[in-house]
Amino acid sequence: MNQFDRKEDAVRRLLDDGTPPSVPPGLHDGAVRRGSRMLRRRRALRRLLWLLLLAAAVAFVIWASVAQPWVEQPSETTPPLTRW
Repeated sequence: MNQFDRKEDAVRRLLDDGTPPSVPPGLHDGAVRRGSRMLRRRRALRRLLWLLLLAAAVAFVIWASVAQPWVEQPSETTPPLTRW
């Protein structure tokens, strides 16, 4: 009998026993508390990331309106034509 068969037999014995295994008294409450804490942290992190994205978008719009990168800068490589 290999290890897989022994594990399968152990699981079958647990399932065929009929009585559910006892759970420690504070396990459910602790799991709910940790889960709700984890959800609050994820929600706060998601809100922070959205806020950072919004701030970056606003900063980009302000920079683009001030710098106007789509406007071609005047060329200063050739001297101005003064006399013929």
